[in-house]
Amino acid sequence: MRGRLINAFEVDLAQLDTTATEADPDGPGPLPSGYDPDFGEVVVHTDPVDGDRESARKETHRRLPCQVEIGNNLEALQEMIGGDSPDSTMTLVFHFATLERLGMVDPATGEAMIRKGDRLHAIYERCTGKLVQIFRNPPGLFATKVVGTSYGIGRSRNLLLVTFEDREQGVRGAA
Repeated sequence: MRGRLINAFEVDLAQLDTTATEADPDGPGPLPSGYDPDFGEVVVHTDPVDGDRESARKETHRRLPCQVEIGNNLEALQEMIGGDSPDSTMTLVFHFATLERLGMVDPATGEAMIRKGDRLHAIYERCTGKLVQIFRNPPGLFATKVVGTSYGIGRSRNLLLVTFEDREQGVRGAA
């Protein structure tokens, strides 16, 4: 017996598609790839058609059941030189049995296919599918820590804890 999640919800997880992101984001424009050649980060570029700034990040969305941990820090504000910046943290708990059933565990390595850098897009009620909350991007909530836990119960690991945090939007002032 491997247990189960308590008060489960479903999340829409936007996973970085590295192959699609690597493709040329601006056609005949100056960018050969969606990644910066020096820093390896996803580039933000000007769309040649409408002139809007947009990220070259391409994502694949997956709906997964999880447990939302109580005591999360959402929408706290941190004072920055340029104004307030959100300072949010949320921890989600996924069950390995469910991830295995959904093909979200690499059979060769046993590694969960939820990775650092994946973005939390939305939370839904599990039974009704009703939207609970969409998370704005930017700043977005991105996976910063992915840890398998609960080893020993039934001689297999049970839970995957994933911490999502926003990305800083401003410059900190001197303290």
